[in-house]
Amino acid sequence: MKTFMTFAILTLLVYETTSDQASSYIIDNSVGYGRTFNGIGAISGGGATSKLLVNYPEQQRSEILDYLFKPNFGASLHIFKVEIGGDIQSTDGTEASHMHYGWDEDYTRGYEWWMLQEAKKRNPNIKLYGLPWGFPGWLRDAEDTPWKNIPTTADYIVKWINGAKVHYNLTIDYIGIWNESPYNVTYIKTLRKALDMGGFSNTLIIAPDQNGWPIVEDITKDKELFDAVYAIGSHYPEMNSPPSAVQTGKPLWASEDRTSHDDVTGGGCLSRTLNQNYVTGLMTSTIFWNVVTSYYYGLPDYNAGLMSAGVPWTGHYEVRPPIWMTAHTTQFTEIGWKYFKHGYGVGNFTNGGSYVVLTSPDEQQLTIIIETLSQDPSECTRPARFQYLKNLKEQIVNFQLKGKFAGSIESLNAWYSRPGYSKVPPVYFKKMDPVMVQNGSISLTIKQNEVWTLTTVTTGNKGSYPNIPDSGPFPIPYAEDFEGYSVGEEPYYFAQQIGSFEVGESDGNKFMKQMVIDEPVHWYWCHVDNGNTSLNVFGDYQWQDVSAAVAVQLQGQNTSDAVFLAVRATSGGCVALNETGLFMFFYPKEQRFVLTVDLLQHNVLMSGKVNKVTNNWDVLTLQVKGSRLTGAVNTEELFDIKTPVEISNGWVAVGTYPYGIAWFDDFQVSQL
Repeated sequence: MKTFMTFAILTLLVYETTSDQASSYIIDNSVGYGRTFNGIGAISGGGATSKLLVNYPEQQRSEILDYLFKPNFGASLHIFKVEIGGDIQSTDGTEASHMHYGWDEDYTRGYEWWMLQEAKKRNPNIKLYGLPWGFPGWLRDAEDTPWKNIPTTADYIVKWINGAKVHYNLTIDYIGIWNESPYNVTYIKTLRKALDMGGFSNTLIIAPDQNGWPIVEDITKDKELFDAVYAIGSHYPEMNSPPSAVQTGKPLWASEDRTSHDDVTGGGCLSRTLNQNYVTGLMTSTIFWNVVTSYYYGLPDYNAGLMSAGVPWTGHYEVRPPIWMTAHTTQFTEIGWKYFKHGYGVGNFTNGGSYVVLTSPDEQQLTIIIETLSQDPSECTRPARFQYLKNLKEQIVNFQLKGKFAGSIESLNAWYSRPGYSKVPPVYFKKMDPVMVQNGSISLTIKQNEVWTLTTVTTGNKGSYPNIPDSGPFPIPYAEDFEGYSVGEEPYYFAQQIGSFEVGESDGNKFMKQMVIDEPVHWYWCHVDNGNTSLNVFGDYQWQDVSAAVAVQLQGQNTSDAVFLAVRATSGGCVALNETGLFMFFYPKEQRFVLTVDLLQHNVLMSGKVNKVTNNWDVLTLQVKGSRLTGAVNTEELFDIKTPVEISNGWVAVGTYPYGIAWFDDFQVSQL
């Protein structure tokens, strides 16, 4: 890896000349081009990161989607990647599978179908990409992988792709294997054959969607695998790729990159990553996690999206720096453009920073993207710290146009950003006066921590909408009877963390139903689904004194043994099994309750008998005010005790133990 980086930088230095005042860099297509640009994208999922967006007021929801997908408006994404729901926890929640069980198919579940439609509506040319983080339990083998029956797993994915086509007229352009989990060579080959047989030969496989480049060795020695894989996708590649990956000739993708906050450093991290992924890593596509922070505060990686939209009850959202740093590339390029060669339009500046030059396939448009970002305003949470040049400083750069562009350009449109940090006021995506080209030469003075786009493209635009509503707390009191939902729909404000909850119906009455009955195939880095319990959080992480109630019923086959209602629940994501709070578990068949301070029922405060059990709809009630906690089933008070001091705030939550079918209705929460 180090060998390749050194080679790339030395190649650049051979072709530059420097002086005390300026450094000169050649832009020349007469020597041929570098690799083909495959586009910039972002991810919804991994998981449940767009959960709250669907419930925004229509006007604000449309505005948010415009900032993400509308060409020449905001981020103007080229690729939209979504999670193929597998009923598993994949960072901030679970996303529903289209097949909870082998006998079940439903292509209305979740919100990713809607997101895909909205993206395509705004940009018909956007490329769509699906990737599973996990799989439902009926595909699970003894080793906790989905390879029990490889053709069946491949068919499961093909059915999702076909569902997109049949039900939504959506073409899935790219498909992945299993997010950041061990790939299976036989499965990749089988999936390719299944796609071809299903009429999806144009759906291309990106593999392995894993950290590092482990598949390179397999690809180089297996022609069938080589032919099956379109591009090698690596996660958080730290702006580098090994020579062995480059030598395959395959497109190299950062198929998930940049985990950082959506603030100043997040925007800087994104901008530097976009350039350096090609300058030092020859990666032609970068896809960021995640597209929008639309999940509850208190869940992992809050504010890690391109923008924030986490309070649908007010309509408030925030357009953050990553939107505009993305626009520096996306608004002035398209998939299929060509990078110039290193040393002839791609490289690092002598005094720090980098530049990339791209041109359209017809060679009529030219775009130069420049960044001179130091560590302070651009450090990423992931990948690890990048090695910055210590002598990064103000510099004059001269670009000399040669080849086809030598005499054909008189000026370039200019767009400018400067992250705000250390009392330096920010500037984001500002249109500047055109930069003149004189005798084929472009001269520009660049300071530390700036981003520039110089381009012949004239359609750049900083979109905006006025009068964004103010933020505010979750509305309380709140009541939900689920009658306003369609069957199979996921209730808006319930953020499922383990298991899968959707609206069901019986005898004309609608309710929320927990659907998972078997342990699913978990994401490799997240084992919370192995706990054999479900969890669905609701409301405000800051809630302290509340009253909550819910009607519950265990009816039919594959039911759970117990249901619970909780207040001051504190954890979600991949640490949800560490959940603390005040949990009242109700075992209706055994006519008993258990009061615990944890989800796994290890720390029991008390337990006892429940006399009033209806074997129909039983109503659970919990009230907590200060250090006093009371609980009841069907108005029968079961306890009135002092709560542990350390459990001071959290969501209201419901769920089951173990996995199994359970019904929930007439949910209510109010402030005390």
